[in-house]
Amino acid sequence: MSEEISLVAIVVVKPGSEAEVEAAIRKVAEASRAEAVNLSYVPHRDLDNPARFVFVERWASRAGLEEHEKTEHFQAFVKTAGPLLAEPLQIFVLQPL
Repeated sequence: MSEEISLVAIVVVKPGSEAEVEAAIRKVAEASRAEAVNLSYVPHRDLDNPARFVFVERWASRAGLEEHEKTEHFQAFVKTAGPLLAEPLQIFVLQPL
């Protein structure tokens, strides 16, 4: 069985902070795609709720995801977006069947 995992994260931000968070998402996405363990990293904006962003990611392994979470670019994103959350972050770590 492959160690590959997928991750879906749902981020809902406070009204008025969408542009700031979008800029931070664009930066973290570019750096994350360059990581050797990243297979795909695609953030989305919900067309019906512009304050909701949905990340769909694929990683070579859960250990690779854990290493990603320690990177400078990920920590910078957390520092920027964390205080702007309107709801608790939802994260789903998935294994392909």
